[in-house]
Amino acid sequence: MTFQQAGILAILAVTALLFISGRWRHDLVALGALVTCVVVGFVDPAEAFAGFGNPAVITVASVLILSFALQTTGVVDTLTARVLPSNSGSTASIIALSALAAGLSAFMNNVGALALLMPIAIKTASRLGLSPGRVLMPLSFASILGGMTTLTGTPPNLIVAGFSGQGDSSAFTMFDFAPVGLAVTAGGLLLIALGWRLVPARERSNLSSFETAPYIIEARVKQESPIIGQSLRDIEYQLDTTDAQIVGLLREDKRISAPSPYREVRGGDILVIEADPESIGDALSKLGLTLDTIEKAKEEKLEEKERAEKSDTVDQEGDQESRLQSGDVILMELAVRPNALLLGLTIKLIELRREFGVNLIALSRDGKESMARLNSTPIRSGDVLLVQGNSEAILEFANRYGCVPLAERPLKIPNTGKAFLAAAIMVLAICGAAFGLLPAAITFAAGVLAVAVFKVVPLRKLYEPIDWPVIVLLGALIPVAGAMSTTGAADLVAQGLIKASGGNSPIYTMIILLVVTMTLSDFMNNAATAAVMCPIALGAAAQLDVNPDTYLMAVAIGASCAFLTPIGHQNNALILGPGGFRFGDYWRLGLPMELVVICVATPMLLWVWPL
Repeated sequence: MTFQQAGILAILAVTALLFISGRWRHDLVALGALVTCVVVGFVDPAEAFAGFGNPAVITVASVLILSFALQTTGVVDTLTARVLPSNSGSTASIIALSALAAGLSAFMNNVGALALLMPIAIKTASRLGLSPGRVLMPLSFASILGGMTTLTGTPPNLIVAGFSGQGDSSAFTMFDFAPVGLAVTAGGLLLIALGWRLVPARERSNLSSFETAPYIIEARVKQESPIIGQSLRDIEYQLDTTDAQIVGLLREDKRISAPSPYREVRGGDILVIEADPESIGDALSKLGLTLDTIEKAKEEKLEEKERAEKSDTVDQEGDQESRLQSGDVILMELAVRPNALLLGLTIKLIELRREFGVNLIALSRDGKESMARLNSTPIRSGDVLLVQGNSEAILEFANRYGCVPLAERPLKIPNTGKAFLAAAIMVLAICGAAFGLLPAAITFAAGVLAVAVFKVVPLRKLYEPIDWPVIVLLGALIPVAGAMSTTGAADLVAQGLIKASGGNSPIYTMIILLVVTMTLSDFMNNAATAAVMCPIALGAAAQLDVNPDTYLMAVAIGASCAFLTPIGHQNNALILGPGGFRFGDYWRLGLPMELVVICVATPMLLWVWPL
């Protein structure tokens, strides 16, 4: 072993340990590894930041933006409403949700797909009388599985594709991952259908234990509402299943505190409804109502525009204060996403009330109510926040700081025209990459340009969905992975894998490569795992004189399959708080899932990509 080989392996070992410890963010660890390699001479300073121009990095950023366009325009919401059954049993509902998550994850960021379906999953769990975790964990695992079926489904596939084309390997295209990925996904969904009861039935005592009185809201009857002409008595009958009741009526600025049950509702009336926070969304949807806040916001916007024309300043703090005290506030649960901008910050530091007009009511962490002062508690990934404020302000806060609303989002009004544009742009980008018209990075970058030109996403928000820590992680680790090849360290590790498999067994070597990659991915970032293991896979294939594509595909599958811990994949971390899970809960369904992956992937790899 040469000094360079020992040095690069030592750097990678320390990097892996820091990844696993979780004390430092993954992007900072990767950047530290890159700087160290440059300082000791393993990476040429002129090539240090070449990884940021790698096609895989550009494609990841572009796909995140296009996924965001699908989310904000309501494409996924429309699809969900049409596909998911509303009155099915537990197994059918979980399978339908999981299959939809897998399908969405094949063409959009899997974290975004999970975030979109989480509110529906929690609502489904409530309807079925299940703990939320028993729906959320299958949903998370299915979205991870679906991502491995296409080039753009998950960052590890893009990393592997970046290494393909070297030596005797062929360059992977959009659907080269599909044959093995679809088979593994099908096997995983079958396991979910049979084994979802393996998920521990944890109750979300964290939020259910917060005692809040029934909430009073004011909801305006839209002109196209189906309840126009109906009596209040008939309307209350429809509300029986939502635990809500009508306690007042506002008509032409007159408040009727105890309206006659036979009074008919007119368009423009405002119903005063008493309901628990979780029932508000159901009541609005069932009756075709909208929060009066929406209409008032439009009126206030016009008034603010008129004031702005007369004055150069606007009292932002007073405006936010009035929004909070207006009586049109709601309670909403927000889950903190991995790599959210909020991580490590406190509510006091970001001045939540002054900036957004929102109050933090409670914070839950790992199933336990926080005993510290809420405003001074640093926020962690997986925390669940119970906030109070204007719906629009809460969603603005959630979008800016990286939180996922767990309650229904009543202000999300799909834009049909923009939804069609977003879907068409994504389809064209996928087709361009699939048919080889242009490289994937170019087609998806062109899609981002189209999204900006047609204003599908506001320009000020165009770069918000990019997960910058992941971009830095990839850009920093790609040169480090290259140093593994140039120093011969990858070949050295490959020799160890070959010896472990018996010295001359390509099939056993492939299985060991798959298992090692899968194990690392349970504790390391999946993109980092792929970047480290690809050079080793190429080295092992060269020494055994076998098809390198087989080994690269094994790395792609293994890097995507992190099912044993909440830290291996962002989706697993995202459901930690809402599902009430503990660190050791994941292996109960995760271990059988990984065994299914090995059993299905091994013969499929040998059949589709023969050695």
